Amino acid sequence: MIRFALTALAAVASLTLTLPAMATTASTPSPPQPIVIAHRGASGYLPEHTLEAKALAYAMRPDFIEQDLVLSKDDHLIVMHDIYLDATTDVAEVFPGRARADGHFYTIDFTLAELKRLRVTSTFLSTEQGTIAKYPNRFPLWQSSFQLSTLAEEIELIEGLNQTLGYDIGIYPEIKKPYFHHMEGKDIAALTLAELKEYGYTSRERKIYLQSFDAEELQRIKRELMPRLGMDLPLIQLIAVTAWGEKQLQVDGKTSNYDYDWMLTAAGLERIASYADGIGPWLGMLARIEGGQLHTTELVQQAHRQSLQVHPYTIRADPSEIPKEVGTFRQLLHIAVHGFGVDGLFTDHPDRVRTYLTREASGDRHN
Repeated sequence: MIRFALTALAAVASLTLTLPAMATTASTPSPPQPIVIAHRGASGYLPEHTLEAKALAYAMRPDFIEQDLVLSKDDHLIVMHDIYLDATTDVAEVFPGRARADGHFYTIDFTLAELKRLRVTSTFLSTEQGTIAKYPNRFPLWQSSFQLSTLAEEIELIEGLNQTLGYDIGIYPEIKKPYFHHMEGKDIAALTLAELKEYGYTSRERKIYLQSFDAEELQRIKRELMPRLGMDLPLIQLIAVTAWGEKQLQVDGKTSNYDYDWMLTAAGLERIASYADGIGPWLGMLARIEGGQLHTTELVQQAHRQSLQVHPYTIRADPSEIPKEVGTFRQLLHIAVHGFGVDGLFTDHPDRVRTYLTREASGDRHN
């Protein structure tokens, strides 16, 4: 599936390289620029989801900063991408023997006090040759000192910077794997909404999107939890590739992956529009190759027909993430903005996306 995305984007590049300049006149207003969403903070530069990565992201002036949320044993909302601690912390050294039978160390098995004892680093992979960085050119493994943080700590950081600097940068929390938390006897959606309400995020007047890969949980949030709490927040339905196993179901004693394919149809998007304000598809879902020819999918156009915003993930500037046929990060952005016409972009490198969009707005499309 990864190769599919790279091939699709490379093919789109051959088209967008010849796109005419999108000049505007007084009678032809420029379309709104996509919003910039700092994916896990400035994760291209510092370990993801640390307060340091969020502070650096803030300085890069995105529109929103993302928070992935999982629960601790004592019901604190922890900002981290996975329900496991394995790939970004030294949990195996600090708490040996605390892994479950599957070999993973689960965040939900540790209290906040225990989690604060862990050291955080850039994402790493465990191989037969040892531990290696997932992105070799990013912040070096195990250098400096970083910790896990809570949603409350992050909201207070962003709101504090909004006050002192006078900006209005929003938050973009994601509720991770509600089905898993329900299996553990915890209602992460209810706890998330309660904390957001405590900080005044109750209406669309606040700068926030709330996202999840779980369609059933988003519908529960829309139709049950938010009305009960007197809240009305914009919701984003994230879309995964079914094979990833982002959500798993237990059917007749067997585990199966939730099927996301229905979300990529016109009927599915109409259904999503009944409870969400937008979709967050994987970037590779926006184009396909047939017979060596490029075909952009109709996903963005179909979503827009349902008045759904489209915020795909994830734009990265790492050399390994840019197909050689595309050439440059700027060209990759050109594809996303002009080839696909999206409304927002999740990116690990918010400074570079902001620079690109600023130059686009000024008419400078050659730098």
